[in-house]
Amino acid sequence: MKRLFLVFALLFSASLPAQAPEPAKLPGEPHHHLKIDNEYVRAYYVEVPPHAETQLHQHDHDYLFVTLGDSEVINTVLGKPEVHLSLKDGETHFTRGGFAHVARNLSDTPFRNITVELLHAQGEAHNKCGFVIPGQGAAICDPPPASDWADIQFETAEARLDLVWLFANGKHTESASKLPFLVVGLGGPQVKINAKGKSPKVLREGEVEWFDPGTAVQFLHVGTEVAKFLKLTFKDSTLRSRP
Repeated sequence: MKRLFLVFALLFSASLPAQAPEPAKLPGEPHHHLKIDNEYVRAYYVEVPPHAETQLHQHDHDYLFVTLGDSEVINTVLGKPEVHLSLKDGETHFTRGGFAHVARNLSDTPFRNITVELLHAQGEAHNKCGFVIPGQGAAICDPPPASDWADIQFETAEARLDLVWLFANGKHTESASKLPFLVVGLGGPQVKINAKGKSPKVLREGEVEWFDPGTAVQFLHVGTEVAKFLKLTFKDSTLRSRP
């Protein structure tokens, strides 16, 4: 009798559906390398080897991701069908949080991106000059022939994303901005950063830099090709509303 009960129990347990593993929290998923962590953002450098995948992980906050290099990726959101994504170098997208997923790299090269979690509730969001929100239209904003040009790619109630173009020997200056901002280096020639009170440095592809309110900074390009970077400015309404 005991043997029959044991056999029945084994057969019953084998028929039960496998439970999904508990999603990893960010930070914590090993392919997400934390670079900046403050009251506005958590910025990660993400790298998934060829034909590998991330752990199932949870995104509690809205976020932006910037693709570094062309990639073919399968995105599997928990409880939904998988989606095949063909991503181009520099492609930037906004995603609402509140889900868990796995990203699987189909390419023979690493899948790399910068993921920027937005820690304040973002409210309404819309495209400007860039197709940052998939499926939503955008304006046509061609840069003029100048030393520098910034066009607004995307905006929410709390943040604005600009794409900054630096032409031959161009420079972009922020004269003690009243708002904090984050920059993300894109591919192409290097951009030199000269910030007041700090040693000069170079903004390379995939690097992120944070600038507090009141920082005077100049981005300088000494070359003949076009250099670009993203600038994410935070409107600071949460802090302004404090008594």
